[in-house]
Amino acid sequence: MRRWLWLAAIVLVAGCATATRLPPVTQVGTAGTTPPVTVTTASTTGVAPQPDERMEERIAMVESQIEMRGITDPAVLRAMRTVPRHRFVPDSDRDRAYGDHPLPIGYGQTISQPYIVAMMSEALGVGPGDRVLEVGTGSGYQAAVLAEMGCEVFTMEVIPELAARAETTLAEFGYDVTVANADGYFGWPEHAPFDGIIVTAAPDHVPQPLIEQLAPGAALVIPIGPVGAVQTMWRFTVADDGTIQGDNLGSVVFVPFVRSDG
Repeated sequence: MRRWLWLAAIVLVAGCATATRLPPVTQVGTAGTTPPVTVTTASTTGVAPQPDERMEERIAMVESQIEMRGITDPAVLRAMRTVPRHRFVPDSDRDRAYGDHPLPIGYGQTISQPYIVAMMSEALGVGPGDRVLEVGTGSGYQAAVLAEMGCEVFTMEVIPELAARAETTLAEFGYDVTVANADGYFGWPEHAPFDGIIVTAAPDHVPQPLIEQLAPGAALVIPIGPVGAVQTMWRFTVADDGTIQGDNLGSVVFVPFVRSDG
């Protein structure tokens, strides 16, 4: 597997990738007690936007915010140029959709800064046909980027309103993504193992079920740290012999990992 070296340029302290021990893994509750409660698959019959709809803004975004920071994966760059980010944010923020910052999407959640979406997508190391689990659907934008890269995407969102909105938006643009309104802490064992797992909110520890649902050599990309403070983006891979490699991708700030009340 490739070793990753990044400069995390978000609002934050830069950090470089380095091999490290796995942070403490904490099991909460009993695996399998919180299965998906609502599952839908985004249709591929939606009407996609015109190819040039705000394309110049996406090209500029990729050139100035993403390529300049070292992202080189052609599939990631193409997806970031293609997915209409402005359609995944509230109408009131569409004029700011291609700025170098996150945006609120309601319910205390955000759509991540474009660079962070690209960085996490590249760190997964996935491609066409790979099965990917996303925990924290939010607006659906990260799922759309992964689907545009050719991945088979399963995504989980604990907030019902966001899950429903994301499913609708993904279907509108023809992205074949399976959406669940569910607590993602325990992953989605029915569809495991995954060739990559991406978590878009920050828990204070590594959920053990997500590690267990990785295919050999697959990566878990996840921010970890305390609520309301700077966190660390990690990339974990599990070798055939079960050993875990952890790479520090730098400092980030994410919304907290939300659990269901049930």
